[in-house]
Amino acid sequence: MRFTTLLLAASSLALLSSAAAYAAEAAADAVEGDVDAVVVTRLPTEPDSVLGLTVITDDDIDARQAVFAADLLTTTPGLSLSRNGGFGGVTTVRTRGAAGDKTLVLVDGVVQNDPSSPNGGFDFAAFDLADIARIEILEGPQGSLWGSDAIGGVISFTTRELNGWRASAEAGSYATLRATAAGGIATDRFAIGGSVAGYRSDGVSKAANGTEDDGLESWTASVNGRVDLSDTVSLDGRIRYNEYDVDIDGYDSFFAFGDTPDRATAQAWSGFGRLKADSFLGLDHTVSVSLYDIQRDNISSFSSSYEADRATVRYTAGRGGASDRFAFVFGAERDDTEASVSTGATADLGATSAFGVVRFSPVEPLTLSGALRYDDPDDFEAKTTARISASYRFGPGFAAQASWGQGFKTPTISQAVCDFCFPAGPSVGLKPETAEGWDLGLSWRSSDDRLFVQATGYRLQVEDQISYGAGRYVNLDETLTTGVTVAGEVALGQFLLKANYAYTDAVDETTGARLLRVPEHSGAVSFGWRNARFNALLTVRAEDEQADSNPSTFSPETREGFVTADLAGGWTLSPLIELTARIENLADEDYQESLGYGEAGRAAYIGIRFRN
Repeated sequence: MRFTTLLLAASSLALLSSAAAYAAEAAADAVEGDVDAVVVTRLPTEPDSVLGLTVITDDDIDARQAVFAADLLTTTPGLSLSRNGGFGGVTTVRTRGAAGDKTLVLVDGVVQNDPSSPNGGFDFAAFDLADIARIEILEGPQGSLWGSDAIGGVISFTTRELNGWRASAEAGSYATLRATAAGGIATDRFAIGGSVAGYRSDGVSKAANGTEDDGLESWTASVNGRVDLSDTVSLDGRIRYNEYDVDIDGYDSFFAFGDTPDRATAQAWSGFGRLKADSFLGLDHTVSVSLYDIQRDNISSFSSSYEADRATVRYTAGRGGASDRFAFVFGAERDDTEASVSTGATADLGATSAFGVVRFSPVEPLTLSGALRYDDPDDFEAKTTARISASYRFGPGFAAQASWGQGFKTPTISQAVCDFCFPAGPSVGLKPETAEGWDLGLSWRSSDDRLFVQATGYRLQVEDQISYGAGRYVNLDETLTTGVTVAGEVALGQFLLKANYAYTDAVDETTGARLLRVPEHSGAVSFGWRNARFNALLTVRAEDEQADSNPSTFSPETREGFVTADLAGGWTLSPLIELTARIENLADEDYQESLGYGEAGRAAYIGIRFRN
């Protein structure tokens, strides 16, 4: 109740006061809008025509002084975060209430979901943003666009191509140090560049009842290159490497949860090479090869090691761009994945797929799109998924959108070989999870791009969800999520206000219980100010209570709601140098993202940025 009252009051007051100021200052200069095409959908699309989309830009990352991806995703409407302790605890993101393994994560189009983990999800714990220029979050089932795993949605990261250089250094609470450096040369026909980032912190205890610090060390590096061989043929490629070493807490010899000397380490790299040939036989063609490799080790009384690699070959052909009335893409891909799990067992999974996407605007205000995909896994039944959507712009700045889509998720290698099963042996009769969802949205954007409001309602149903029980993996659960998200922003000269709210009703239809770690109410408000030399941004985030599981007793309990605030600011000394300062958890809130796991109290950081 405290959450709802506080958030609604803060949001209403901020929006009303800003709307009044907007009306009073209608003659002020307009701010530049984000008109970049959305590419996560496989087909270049105008942002306003995509429902359930959130775009986080390079400027947003800089303003928040965000270090890790989770720092930004926590304030995105429709997403909820689970973290087993600050500073490197296992971190998963749920999209529209779906479990974390049902969100597909991409970096430069390369799938990052870990094939060696039990559920095949992605751990955001040490995903550094130093080389990231853009994040696109597309909610709702996207199986027809991206195949398996995209039931809840897709989170796509695009790395930066620089023409120049930049560097930064930061230090602060918990003996935290971070440094980054990047540089590159980019012209119309050629580009080459690289980036490196290092981070270390003593951290806090992962167990909320613990007393010892659990630290984190991580390194991230990336390189990129691009060359135009002719006016119509080009080559490009990127490689990204990340490693981390994190202290974690676990269970002692008496199976009590608390301080332990356990550690987790991981080394992962991904990359792609791509050949593009435009206007050949009337189509734009792309052939790409992407690779992903990860090795993880859990070091404890029950140590275990995991390895996995994935190779994907993809061909696409299409015609048309974001501004064309008619555009389409079709293609095919082959995916081969191999993984070893805790028992040392090794297995492989593969799939051959074909897909097509089309977008058509029969009249100027109406945009229709459809997608169809056929996936044929080597070891499971084939699946066909579809998606249709419509967007209609009417009146001064108003737009309505609707979409319906399907998704699916094949069993992971861990589930197929039945890792952690008793008695040991492969799973029998497992089949892919399936999903269906729809959403409706209404938005309004002012003619000068200074005011934007959007409301979206959605429904997502997952069937044959794979669960672990009685020592085996089986298709048991059915889940249903319905919800509403509201987001808005107001730009007033040097000021920018953003606010969002999400209502999420996520239940297990088999038992009627609420899904774990999905708050019913959540939201965020940010207020930023910038002039020629100074900038500041206050971000307030709130979450309602949520169903959870006590790591000490394994019994269902409720994690209390919380409100936190962060303040970031910068002082531009010259075009090349900026001093930065940031306070996280401004009110020193004692809170937990996940029940039983510790988070940092108030923390302060200062830094310096160089760039040309």
